[in-house]
Amino acid sequence: MERYESRRGRRLNPRFVILCAVLACLTLAVIAVGLSRLLGGPPPAEDVPVPDYVEKDYLTVNPWSRPGDPLKKIRGVVIHYVGNPGTTAEANRNYFESLSSGKDGTYASSHFIIGLEGEVVQCVPLTEIAYASNSRNDDTVSVEVCHPDETGVFNRPAYDRCVALTAWLCHTFQLKPERDVIRHYDVTGKLCPLYYVEDPAAWDALLEDVAAAVEDLEAAERADGKNS
Repeated sequence: MERYESRRGRRLNPRFVILCAVLACLTLAVIAVGLSRLLGGPPPAEDVPVPDYVEKDYLTVNPWSRPGDPLKKIRGVVIHYVGNPGTTAEANRNYFESLSSGKDGTYASSHFIIGLEGEVVQCVPLTEIAYASNSRNDDTVSVEVCHPDETGVFNRPAYDRCVALTAWLCHTFQLKPERDVIRHYDVTGKLCPLYYVEDPAAWDALLEDVAAAVEDLEAAERADGKNS
């Protein structure tokens, strides 16, 4: 009985109590972050402002299509085609969202999807990676483009918006179209975007249009600077 009472009467070391409290807080923080990603919590960082024609419709944070991993440095833009003729930007966005269940075991997504009428849906913030370009996921922005038929040719509204969005990305992140705008094909050898792989001249023409659009943005910026 005396031994029991003496143990019971000991006081805990204050440092030990503080250490336990800190460890408990850290454990709860780790669990909270894990649950946030698993259940589709808020993005880890604020997104970069985008043009008015872009509609933000973010995927929920999940391991399969939006892992929430940071995109620390943007070194390029990768152009893709959706590969599903006639489908809309929103339908392709919803496909990426459906992957979040993990049932298909497929990793796929894109930062932007351009629709047949020139609409643009943003699926992933520009502060995070998307699962689109394999070994270049960690330093590029991905742009998927819808197309009306199996040739993979972008129709005029989609093409024009692709040029405009890509030019804006180049201007914003100080990229050079001739060097930093590439096809999915240039990363993995996959025939994507199909038409612009099979017809290199068409791809070169697209890059020229992007470069011209970048020059227009720079000229407008200089003009604004003089007028301000």
